Amino acid sequence: MKLHDVAVVGATGLVGRTMVQVLQERAFPVNRLVLLASERSTGKELDFNGGSVPVQALSPDKFRHCEFVLFSAGATVSREFAPLAVRSGAVVIDNSSAFRMDAQVPLVVPEVNRRQIFKHKGIVANPNCSTIQLVVVLKPLHDRFRVKRVVVSTYQSVTGAGQKGVDQMMDELAGREPAQKNFSHRIAHNALPHIDIVFDDGYTKEEWKIMNETSKIIGEKIRLTATCVRVPVVGGHSESVNIEFEKKCSVEEIRETLRQAPGVVVMDDPKANVYPMPVNVQGKDDVFVGRIRKDETVSNGVNLWIGADNVRKGAATNAVQIAEALVLGK
Repeated sequence: MKLHDVAVVGATGLVGRTMVQVLQERAFPVNRLVLLASERSTGKELDFNGGSVPVQALSPDKFRHCEFVLFSAGATVSREFAPLAVRSGAVVIDNSSAFRMDAQVPLVVPEVNRRQIFKHKGIVANPNCSTIQLVVVLKPLHDRFRVKRVVVSTYQSVTGAGQKGVDQMMDELAGREPAQKNFSHRIAHNALPHIDIVFDDGYTKEEWKIMNETSKIIGEKIRLTATCVRVPVVGGHSESVNIEFEKKCSVEEIRETLRQAPGVVVMDDPKANVYPMPVNVQGKDDVFVGRIRKDETVSNGVNLWIGADNVRKGAATNAVQIAEALVLGK
């Protein structure tokens, strides 16, 4: 198999480090790995394939000869440097919000809309972490039963705010004043119904992402409303999802459809205390679903509980899966 020169931008961040780990775990055919970050990270080293790779300061010349560049350094960095990487001949897979709603940029979850990858013009966007785990479950159900309306409430790990979010919670739990505050209130022993900025209509940017990205990925308008909550958890995001369908469906038909869906694991035996939780989805690349039950308030409704590791499938793994598809050409 041909080997490829790969760069990771934001390599020392929580997602960037996980991208490097996932590239190794999945045996991605790497010839040369280039690790890029800010000046303050220069000189650090990350383990990869039995050796160590030094971190270099991000600059346009570092993209030379790279075939894939995975970005996870925030939208500002992506807007400045992703086009430069494309001009150098690389395909960019961007984990920020910079290009997600750009009509010229595919927004891809491989289990859902894999063919869109090959319509790229140099950049492929990774969706928001909460959107990824939702659409992996929603798309096969939509294909079979046709979604009429969705109500989503998220319970999002502090890892969604990166290492700084984790550090704030750990400082608070230890009774220390956080070195840097990343949330609008304390997160330890708390729940914050506020992720990212609040728009004039009362919705947050995180909620807006889920509502709009879902429709773009599935390829048609999905009526969806969301409430996003940050909770003092490390390990994964959880979602309570209520779906109303156009077609009749039984709980067993829902389970059967999801058992056959790519990337989905049904973990649904609540009487035996079996259902997805951050502690049992952490470190895994699938999306887990349980607590599947009928919504008796509507004709064709169901309630689901979805869990996934937001740093892996919600970010790093999804990006690497996109690169794998490009390598395979299918």
